[in-house]
Amino acid sequence: MRGDGDGFLASPDGTRQWGLFGAAGLLLRAPAPGGGAVVLMQHRAPWSHQGGTWALPGGARDSHETSECAAVREAYEEAGIAPDAVRVRGSRVTATAPSGWIYTTVVADIAEPVVTTANIESAELAWVPEAQVDARPLHPGFAAAWPLLRARSARIGLDDLPDATELAAALPRTLDLADRGFLWLHSADCGGRSVRIAESPESNGESSADVLYLTLSQILS
Repeated sequence: MRGDGDGFLASPDGTRQWGLFGAAGLLLRAPAPGGGAVVLMQHRAPWSHQGGTWALPGGARDSHETSECAAVREAYEEAGIAPDAVRVRGSRVTATAPSGWIYTTVVADIAEPVVTTANIESAELAWVPEAQVDARPLHPGFAAAWPLLRARSARIGLDDLPDATELAAALPRTLDLADRGFLWLHSADCGGRSVRIAESPESNGESSADVLYLTLSQILS
C-alpha cells in the first residue's frame, strides 16, 4: 500500500534515502521455546535495495504517522503481524542523513512467535534466536544498529516475592533501560544476569557484574 511518505529524500552529498518523512522498522521479539528470545527477521527480496540481506520489516513513514505507528503498520503489511498483538517497549534512532531524514527502530515484543505472511518485499521471514541474528548476512544499516538494539538476557526469580503473580504475568518482556540498552527479562532458568527488586531507582547504581537492581515500576511499566 502506497502512502504519502513514499519516495526518496535527497541529501546535499547526492545520496538518497527512502521516505519523504523518514522511515521506521520494527524489531519484534517473542519468547523462544525453553527460554531466551527470537527476533522476527526479513530476508529481503532480490530486487529490493540490498536484496538478499536480512533486516527488519520496515519502510517509509507517512506524514500523519508516528514512527511507532509506521513500524507497526509495516510489520502488518510485510509480515502479517496483527497490530493489536504488538507491545511496543521503546525506540532508537538508528540512522540519519544530512537531509534531515531519520530511520527509527521501534522495539517491541509479542506473546509468541506467530505464523507470518510475507509480501513481495520478502524472500523469507524467520524467527531467529537473538544470539544468531548477526550470524546471517545483514543489511549494512541493520548490522551497524544491531549492537545498540540487541538485548541482554536477565532473569528474575519469582520465589517468595510478594508481587510474584503480577510479575509472572508481565514476563517475559523487553525492558528499555535507556542509555544502558535493552534487557530480555524472564523468569526461566536459561541463564543471564540476575535481577533483584529494589525499593528506589537509586539502588540501580549499586548493580554489580552479576546482579542488576530494578524497581518494580520499571519492570511493570
